[in-house]
Amino acid sequence: MWAFVLASAVLIAVPGPNMVYIVTRAAAHGRRAGLLSALGVEAGTLVHIGLAVAGAATLLAAAPVASGAIRWAGVGYLLWLGLRALRPRPAAAAPIVPESAGRMFRDGVLVNLLNPKVGLFFLAFLPQFTTTQAGLLVHGAVFFALALAVDLGYALAGAAVGGRLQVGGRWPGVIYLALAGYAALA
Repeated sequence: MWAFVLASAVLIAVPGPNMVYIVTRAAAHGRRAGLLSALGVEAGTLVHIGLAVAGAATLLAAAPVASGAIRWAGVGYLLWLGLRALRPRPAAAAPIVPESAGRMFRDGVLVNLLNPKVGLFFLAFLPQFTTTQAGLLVHGAVFFALALAVDLGYALAGAAVGGRLQVGGRWPGVIYLALAGYAALA
């Protein structure tokens, strides 16, 4: 189990779409947005765990076309987020309405579910440590706990940086587009 914990911690700490998404949301929209985004991302992890326990990871590993479709859906979603963030803002007379808590959470879930890094983890990495359903559940829970702690830390750090730098503008859209390019090439 310690080898799994160490390997998971390293994998979680490597920057990827989830981390960049959480930090970007927190820096641009504050601590609440970052925390809701992190909770949404980790709700997506729970879905991945459930699918792995149900055997879907094995099915996807045997169907590379389905895996590719999920990857390209992720690329498309990141492109959509980037283009939405780059879209011209309304005039100053029309105040920008903040996104709802439900939308922030849902976007986090979608970013995680369509993240090729997380998908590969549950397809290729996790089965190296256990093959039983109970083992997948236990190892998935450990991964979830580690990822939640790290992602909440990223949200708080992103909010702190954003508050100090008065982050805003169009840079989040550029970051999402870069992530889409990374996911397309990964």
